[in-house]
Amino acid sequence: MTTILIKNAQVFDGTGAEPFAGDVLIANNTIESVTPAGQASVSADQTIDAAGKFLMPGMTEGHAHLSFDGFTCTEDLIAPTPEAHAYLTARVAKKLLDAGFTSAYGASEAKLRLGVAVRDEINAGRLPGPRVRAGSLEITVTGGLGDESRLHNPRGSESPAMVVDGPEEMRKAVRIACREGCDNIKLDASGDPFYPATPAHATPMSLEEMQMAVRIAHSFGKMVNAHARSIESIQNCVIAGVDMIYHAEYSDEKTLDMLEEVKDRVFVAPTVGLFYHMLHHGEPWLPKPVVEAMGIPALIEESCKTHSELRKRGIRHLIGGDYGFQWNMHGLQARDLQCFVDYYGYTPAEALVCATRNGGLAMRPQGDLGTIKAGQLADILLVDGNPLQDLGVLTQHEKLVMIMKDGAIHSIAPALQS
Repeated sequence: MTTILIKNAQVFDGTGAEPFAGDVLIANNTIESVTPAGQASVSADQTIDAAGKFLMPGMTEGHAHLSFDGFTCTEDLIAPTPEAHAYLTARVAKKLLDAGFTSAYGASEAKLRLGVAVRDEINAGRLPGPRVRAGSLEITVTGGLGDESRLHNPRGSESPAMVVDGPEEMRKAVRIACREGCDNIKLDASGDPFYPATPAHATPMSLEEMQMAVRIAHSFGKMVNAHARSIESIQNCVIAGVDMIYHAEYSDEKTLDMLEEVKDRVFVAPTVGLFYHMLHHGEPWLPKPVVEAMGIPALIEESCKTHSELRKRGIRHLIGGDYGFQWNMHGLQARDLQCFVDYYGYTPAEALVCATRNGGLAMRPQGDLGTIKAGQLADILLVDGNPLQDLGVLTQHEKLVMIMKDGAIHSIAPALQS
């Protein structure tokens, strides 16, 4: 058994409790004990003196697109060959781990098995990367988000989505994704600002199609994600039993009440970083007049209203989402923490809970990931700085002086190795 003792750290355990000076003992891939500093009376194979450092659980990217990197449009998503795209996906996985994201909850990928292949290589120890729940292709309906075909130009397999119509076609699409090894099934339930003919408040996917998807996915032991911006699509997610709801900008009192009723079952990832970066960092790919014409400022406003209220109602929010575009590059996901504070009224500690404990529960519903407690899996960050005083320190990768995943040290500053 390999043991590592991290001593004299300021421990933030991921529950929201006040940090404390503590020692953390890791045995193989599990946290063996968490004790007040100086009380760990054990001899470990490796001891790390973390005096002056902030120790916290690894973070989870809650809406991961591992196969997106530096893209600007749909054509970019489908252009790479399968071989080139697999390498790209592997590079992104390492980039996330280097940024302190020890878990990636897959939303969807540009090709069906990209997330699956990289997940399997990471699990086998042949690639560096976070824990991965592999997302499927998006599943949409005719005229919905992701349907790139036109009568004069049917796209067929040259599309970032599987297009189905009706519960029976949905049944087959979900079965295929499960057969091919996907962990999470992605549904495009609402429209989107990028599709003018199917705006964000539209709901092209029917409740019956969603119910079929959830029933089949759950029968295979898989989880279901839904792109849902409109009120009707969010309500359909709750009724159908969707596990992860993305975006969820539009709401009314009934929708908020429905979400509150299932707050112990459902996760919600607002993905506010996408819109923030479109508005403030979109140039030159997205000129500001274009972003404004898409209605992004108004959607941010709706997001603030909805998710501030959901925060008060105890919804389990996750950070991250739709990174991998030129204006929203991978490795910068920790910037979402400050957005949660500025837009939704979270305290820094509460925002960190969204990134750690909530993410761990989404990744592993059995509850053994995302906090610094005895018996938890050892996904741990050691930070040279205090995120509770400045969340921006987590965006400075050189400040992540140790990154541990599953009890193994991925990276460590030379000064800590003596």
